[in-house]
Amino acid sequence: MSLTSDSFREIIMERLEADLVQVEDMSGGCGQAFAVVIVSSKFKGKNKLMRHRLVNTALKEEIAAIHAFTQKGFTPEEWKAQGGSL
Repeated sequence: MSLTSDSFREIIMERLEADLVQVEDMSGGCGQAFAVVIVSSKFKGKNKLMRHRLVNTALKEEIAAIHAFTQKGFTPEEWKAQGGSL
């Protein structure tokens, strides 16, 4: 499986019902290292560890196929409080 930033973004949007997903390919375009920001209502009431587990479970196959994956998860309210827009 070869992931691109765009295909990975679409997968995350669908599986986590995200309001916003930012995907940055940290590997120089070879699709082996991604940093993502996910804004989803599914994170409401969950701490950082619970959010990471939710994402890791939803993206298990994709994460297994790449070399490095970092994530930051926010609720829409948290994202807006940081000055982000949806």
